[in-house]
Amino acid sequence: MKKVVITGPRRAEIVEVPEPRAREDWAVVKVHVAPMCTEYKAWLTGHENHFLGHEAVGEVVEVAQPGRVAVGDRVVVMPLYACGRCRLCVAGDYIHCQNALDPRAFLENGEGSATYAQYLAKPGWMLPRIPDEMTYEQAALALCALGPSFGAFDGMGLGAFDTVLITGLGPVGLGAVVNAKFRGARVIAVESIPYRTERARMIGADHVVDPGAPDALQEILDLTEGIGVDQALDCSGVVAAQRLCIDATRRRGQVAFVGECQDELGIRVSPDMIRKGLTVRGSWHYNLSLYPRVLQVIAGSPSARHLVSHILPMSCAQDALALTASHQCAKVLLRPWE
Repeated sequence: MKKVVITGPRRAEIVEVPEPRAREDWAVVKVHVAPMCTEYKAWLTGHENHFLGHEAVGEVVEVAQPGRVAVGDRVVVMPLYACGRCRLCVAGDYIHCQNALDPRAFLENGEGSATYAQYLAKPGWMLPRIPDEMTYEQAALALCALGPSFGAFDGMGLGAFDTVLITGLGPVGLGAVVNAKFRGARVIAVESIPYRTERARMIGADHVVDPGAPDALQEILDLTEGIGVDQALDCSGVVAAQRLCIDATRRRGQVAFVGECQDELGIRVSPDMIRKGLTVRGSWHYNLSLYPRVLQVIAGSPSARHLVSHILPMSCAQDALALTASHQCAKVLLRPWE
């Protein structure tokens, strides 16, 4: 089978590797669509990577034994490789599993964990089915496009009476706008890249604030009668944006972080937490029990289709990685068989 690997700075190649085989309760999936995410960062730095990607949708083509899925099932491939046995996995919060599996050690030839590939292998319980009326391209939104913000908003109980601040309008942040508008919330978005700000307006953001403006915080406060937003979600992974979320959220409000960040955010316990009464949470993905509701957003939101800006053949992976690195795009999908 063919798959994409990163071999050096700004260099991606298509290579031939053995196909994975089904074992125990693991199924082999023919990948029809592979959404792109943060893999461009390794492409920029030249960090060699032979197992790219964590999002996919496709068709089950092989099973080793009867189980949760059967050959012919159209499925969404959930990210990571959780154990399926611990209390977190059983409760549907598999994304926080502390007993993650090593797929390369389990699979016979070590191949099958990459999603920028024509085939992959996954435990059957991590392969929820796609409704017959939904295309692969639509179902691909059930992963990182809509997933992180859906989980965060569900945890915070975002609703029609709320104003929410969303910082960082990459594909995850744009997905947050779609999720928030589907719930009926008023959206104040924060972004500086013109392509993204225009895309956010297209999918329903009520206001877009430039984070580089010296009065960005005051602008947000003015839009909320000086009180602050009810909820805030950072999708940027930038400390300044995280700080803005805390400062712009009203007393007794809620803040969630989904943007990955290794830098330190200075939280002042008394003024930020105790006196203000904030609830601050980290969120990664959504509980598996919420999958049917994510599908409702995909099927029912008139803006969801605008989350995908480009669909490219995997043979053009080099160009696709350059495109995602340019930030002049929303969600980019790869088709591994083209």
